Amino acid sequence: MRQRPNILLLFTDQQRFDTVAALGNPLIKTPTLDRLCREGTAFTRCYTPSPVCVPARAALATGLAPHRNGCTDNENDVQPHLPSFIEVLADAGYQTHGVGKMHFTPDKQRMWGFASRDFSEEGMAEGGDDFRRFLTDHGFGHVRDPHGVRSEYYYIPQPSQLPDRLHHTRWTADRSIDFLARRDRDRPFFLWTSFIKPHPPFESPSPWPRLYRPAEMPRPFRPEGFEDLLGYWNRAQNRYKYRDQGQDDLLNRTMRAAYYACISYIDYQLARLLDALGDEIDNTLILFSSDHGELMGDYGSVGKRCMLDAAARVPMLARWPEAFAAGAQCQTPATLLDLWPTMIQAAGVDAEPTGGGEGVALQELAGGAEPERVVFSQFQQNGYGLYMAASRQVKYIYSAPDQREWLFDLEADPLEAHDRSSDPDFAEITAAMRARCVQRFRADGYDGPLDGDGWRTFPKREIPADPDAGLLYQDPNDLQDQIDALGPGYRRTVTVPPDESLMLLRTEAGAPTPA
Repeated sequence: MRQRPNILLLFTDQQRFDTVAALGNPLIKTPTLDRLCREGTAFTRCYTPSPVCVPARAALATGLAPHRNGCTDNENDVQPHLPSFIEVLADAGYQTHGVGKMHFTPDKQRMWGFASRDFSEEGMAEGGDDFRRFLTDHGFGHVRDPHGVRSEYYYIPQPSQLPDRLHHTRWTADRSIDFLARRDRDRPFFLWTSFIKPHPPFESPSPWPRLYRPAEMPRPFRPEGFEDLLGYWNRAQNRYKYRDQGQDDLLNRTMRAAYYACISYIDYQLARLLDALGDEIDNTLILFSSDHGELMGDYGSVGKRCMLDAAARVPMLARWPEAFAAGAQCQTPATLLDLWPTMIQAAGVDAEPTGGGEGVALQELAGGAEPERVVFSQFQQNGYGLYMAASRQVKYIYSAPDQREWLFDLEADPLEAHDRSSDPDFAEITAAMRARCVQRFRADGYDGPLDGDGWRTFPKREIPADPDAGLLYQDPNDLQDQIDALGPGYRRTVTVPPDESLMLLRTEAGAPTPA
């Protein structure tokens, strides 16, 4: 009987696809990720099912696309009856453990198949967060923003308030290594090691912020006429993240240097984790990916919530000598949905997502399956919906709040600088990709965004002209108590009224998302 492999899922937050040295980035230092590329297979055209944290992770866990699991934005709840791949592995006898950010909503402490977890989320209350308790136990409980200061400072690189030995990135690796040391060796394990970084704010402990310098970084990619490639969500996101009042390329390059530092710091911790596997490394399916990317100033924009490659395309690496060739690259489109069948198949389990999923095991893709595959992505729905379909040759995008579509010729224009949707030479391709989206949704009974054989027309959305309208505030829960403690002479006397037209944008602050 074949020995079942251990499974190690290494996961980062907001890491774009082009941040691995071995895959063509000449500036970034990622020797551990380079090792995975050298000893395993890289899937170079992998897309997220949704370019925002919670829906991407819900899709990964359930094996179902956002329109099927019910989670299309950060404040949507995944349908509670849906099982996760973790539950399937646990039922098959795997010892399951999770470390770090999972971003399950509404219950951040949901086990969802984990036998044990080391809890840590950016916004979790101190009483339920193992990392914050760890900081308190080591004399750093006074640090209220251990992952960096958000709100107005969200995209301003900042020094870490923690030393290396207490930083969350180090803690995530330490807790994972501790699990490997104490696990039950009579059965295989599944370990999900999930880092909060390089999600902004971009901060890392000394000396990592000095690994890169702004002058070494390229200026953001802003092709001629790039404004026409941006949709409602780009403009909205730039507004509420304080980045829509002009371009400062020195700041943009400093951001990229700090972002790269976060990734290299993670890479350094991954080396420790792989070393901890010891002789078991070749009997361990190792997968590395991220939930979505980061625009990082490209197209004059920041954040995610966008279907351009910088935001929607992620790294995907697989190492397991039994199934993945060393040093290979697979250009067939892949998606985070593929992780469910990849892990379940490796475990020798006969199971699939509820109702059947559209994921394909990476083992099969690496073997040449579905070379003409099309993969999909979605953010929000109905009047705010953003949709994508991508093949190896082209990418199609539709934005309901803009009432428009885009098409990119990925072979002739891999940097996505030119929209071909109105080009007569691409009319048939545009129509065919639109039809692929419509047929997929209609087959699943998801008719909200559809009207006949096309897209339903919803009201066009605009961003308020007032540059202060819609700014986002993400403050610690006890901020007002801290201010009050300063004394009456220092109390805030100016308040910022909410802008009802942009309440939808406040999802990251915890406000409910309108239907």
